[in-house]
Amino acid sequence: MALIEYQFKPGIDKQNTEAGAENRWVNSDNVRFRYGLPEKVGGWSSLVTDTIVGVARAQHAFVDIAGNRYVAIGTDKFLLLYFEGKLYDITPLKTTLTSATIATTNASPTCTITKSGHNLSVGDIVQLDSVTLPGGTGFSASDFEDKNFQVITVPTTSTFTITQSSNATGTVSTGGSLSIKPYEPVGPRAQSYGYGWGIAGWGNGNFGEAASASDVTLEPGLWSLDNFGQVLVATILNGKTFTWNAGASTPLETRASTTTSGFATGSNPTATRVTLISPTTRHLLHFGTETTIGDTTTQDDMFIRFSDQEDINTYTPSAINTAGTLRLQDGTKIIGALKAKEVILVWTDNALYTMKFIGAPFTFQLEQVGTNCGLIGQNAVVEIDGAAFWLSSKGFFLYDGTVKSIPCTVEDFVYDNFDTTKGQQVAAGLNNLFTEITWYYPSSSSEYNDKYVVFNYGESAGVRGGVWYTGTEARTSWIDSNVYPNPFATKYDSTADGTFPVIVGQDDLGQTTYFEHEIGTDQINPNGTTTTVTSFIESFDIDLQSRAKDAKGKATGPKIAGEIFLAMRRFVPDFKTLQGNAKVSLDVKRYPQQSSSQTALSPFTINSSTEKKDTRARGRFISVKIENDASSESWRFGTLRLDIQPDGRR
Repeated sequence: MALIEYQFKPGIDKQNTEAGAENRWVNSDNVRFRYGLPEKVGGWSSLVTDTIVGVARAQHAFVDIAGNRYVAIGTDKFLLLYFEGKLYDITPLKTTLTSATIATTNASPTCTITKSGHNLSVGDIVQLDSVTLPGGTGFSASDFEDKNFQVITVPTTSTFTITQSSNATGTVSTGGSLSIKPYEPVGPRAQSYGYGWGIAGWGNGNFGEAASASDVTLEPGLWSLDNFGQVLVATILNGKTFTWNAGASTPLETRASTTTSGFATGSNPTATRVTLISPTTRHLLHFGTETTIGDTTTQDDMFIRFSDQEDINTYTPSAINTAGTLRLQDGTKIIGALKAKEVILVWTDNALYTMKFIGAPFTFQLEQVGTNCGLIGQNAVVEIDGAAFWLSSKGFFLYDGTVKSIPCTVEDFVYDNFDTTKGQQVAAGLNNLFTEITWYYPSSSSEYNDKYVVFNYGESAGVRGGVWYTGTEARTSWIDSNVYPNPFATKYDSTADGTFPVIVGQDDLGQTTYFEHEIGTDQINPNGTTTTVTSFIESFDIDLQSRAKDAKGKATGPKIAGEIFLAMRRFVPDFKTLQGNAKVSLDVKRYPQQSSSQTALSPFTINSSTEKKDTRARGRFISVKIENDASSESWRFGTLRLDIQPDGRR
């Protein structure tokens, strides 16, 4: 019998069953579609030899007036810069605490520091300075001087403990002297829910027990990052705003602060959810901020405050400036904001607003353009040519002048496996090299991002339901190619410890690896070793369909699907490109929900010289799987050709 060709539509269909998704692919990992054909994604390579301490959730690339390129990276502990292949710590510091003392315990790495009213919390990072030690500790001053430590415990308001990298050789109750430079705290590594007072009647339940239901959201440590010319503007979620000037005399030796020369932010609000610089008018906008500047107790999650034009330090409205305030109504809190064409888009947890500059005396005009379409997380949205694409708790949406729901062929699969209570951890990324929007999200079985879903807007024209695909490669932040020729992304591993910035006695902070994407075929690690990037794609269950025919061969009845047994004798591979080998598996079943294959013809190793593979199998349904599992392999599949014929009915 002649070979039968099967042309598959681009994208993954998980809304149907594997038997019902006719002419579709149904499962994939590390695969994209280009010109309608599936191919393995490009590889990625570490940008630096260090790994970053903690989890990175924000990146922002910008260029100074001298043409120097920077990327600001915000983590749950630090604010870092990537510059010419190196990382720099520019995390702002709080007020220095002086006249502290230290105590040690023999054979223990734990050191107790005494400083009245230190106001530190477990997990805070501190840098020690001007250290003198009492005798008998076994340590030297250099073991502490200009080094970073994590606060391990806070026994009292006057004491806290840190951990050295080795044990003390003597017990010293107190002595010496040192200064403490606390880092500005950012926030937790992961989003969670806290348990407040119960809602049951007084006397119900046991004293000291947590409430039975979550009612307090504990948001993760996030940053808003933007630039005012060559000045980086960085805001901690529900915290302060800082600036860092690339034009300073020694910028890489200078930390972000509220007192940057010429760009002091000391007059800024001290509790803000999100900030950004308006692109044409150059106002600094604070979303979800204080009604009274400097009083964090007045933070209103729906309140907006903006500076004077071209002046990020002036917020008091007057007849001679354009500073002012606004407030949104639909929702409980502002989640995110984004620059778009001629407007700024502002999302609450329920609605979308546009914010348009109209000049004095009102400066900005608000218009609600959508409801029941709120943003699920601060970083869950991207902009493309003035249009915004975002992830909501209710699905995928697009704004291009009007709000539209985006049909999705993998929507149920995503939401059935998505821990939406950790929506603030979602990281959206645009890869314009391949017209892809990717959302990285935490599954129900993971505390951190471990899965992704892609919408390929360039491949979706004329494809019902769009071109979507899914996978398991985790990223926590992403920036597109613009300042740099390729995308940059961060990957978090909670089981390992980062190497930068150095934290003495570091314990359980996790590590982030910083990658450049679309490089080669594999993952190149910070130490230069290679990890194979595996990929696969699986087809729907193919069957032979027949119809009852009259004497002249004309069909007279409905299609009879899955009734005819198939005999498969060979298949002919067709790869547009093939580097190294690929593997092709054929799965033969009698019934769609059969738990295991009747016959598994796998795996066949295919190389560039493979003409055909002879097979011998019989069943009602056949599916195909294309994959690679070795380094230096890449592939792009073409058309499936099978030598199959009817082999009777049961």
